[in-house]
Amino acid sequence: MTHYIYYIVILFLATACSVSPGAEQKSRSSQTQSEPAKAASLPVFSGDSAFNAIARQLEFGPRVPGTDAHRECATWLSNELSRMGAEVCVQEATATAYDGTKLPIINIIGSYNKDARQRVLLISHWDSRHIADEDPNPALRNKPVPAANDGASGVGILLEIARLAGQNNPRMGIDIFLTDTEDYGAPDSWTGTHREEDWALGTQYWCRNPHTGSYRATYGILLDMVGATDATFYREYYSDRFASDVVNHVWKTAAQLGYGDLFIDTYGPGITDDHVFINRITGIPTIDIIDTRRDGDGTFYPHWHTTDDTLDKISPVTLQKVGNVLVKLLF
Repeated sequence: MTHYIYYIVILFLATACSVSPGAEQKSRSSQTQSEPAKAASLPVFSGDSAFNAIARQLEFGPRVPGTDAHRECATWLSNELSRMGAEVCVQEATATAYDGTKLPIINIIGSYNKDARQRVLLISHWDSRHIADEDPNPALRNKPVPAANDGASGVGILLEIARLAGQNNPRMGIDIFLTDTEDYGAPDSWTGTHREEDWALGTQYWCRNPHTGSYRATYGILLDMVGATDATFYREYYSDRFASDVVNHVWKTAAQLGYGDLFIDTYGPGITDDHVFINRITGIPTIDIIDTRRDGDGTFYPHWHTTDDTLDKISPVTLQKVGNVLVKLLF
């Protein structure tokens, strides 16, 4: 994920979409619940379950496009969504990165209640950055990022939402979009042209080649870096610009649940992320729930794009709160 404005020409090549009917989700119970359910009629989100899904992703190693870890994790994610009752589409394509590298794209979309006209699109990128270019140790800056928070945290929450959707037959349609090749943009040290389109390659491909016909959703929510112990979610600039009603709805829901210290009702920075391309290309009003900071030296989660973006930085309590907000919105 990038936080700069860049421009690059991306060449998209072959695409394939395979659909498999989902198996019914087996019941899983959480070891502990960080908070009680806010309403008896709502499904109970498990922050522990989301945390375990993050840990499982990290067991594959950094999910850098083109690696064995990347391919193996893609298979696991697809199988998990199918097991949880989703109708799964695996969309494959090829993109050209800022440095000319040909990158495989494996987008994974799991859909629930496909006939519903009212739909919510939930997005998180599942790939890992190929270089830890923000690492404080220069010797580690060519290492890949473990990506516990910057990638895996949002996926962990969405897999738990998938479990609940498979068990509870939501009235609205839910599409879980695990987008790929989001984090392969040019580092600051790159001497060539820096362009915005370096980033979110999988999402840009999907926007122009939706997984099903003329896909539409009522609104979309992107999760990015949503698991840190001390996370803070401000109203991201582009989210307010393109989808202020959705921001208002989400932040109001969080306030009703008592999470005003996490979902801070104050304007934050503008972040070039997957939601920017979804808004621009498809017109689906989409917001970004993303951890940004107003203290320290940087705008972002302090372990962003470093080798320290590891599981010990993730809090089941933060995952629980974000998950509870989504449950209240969806169910």
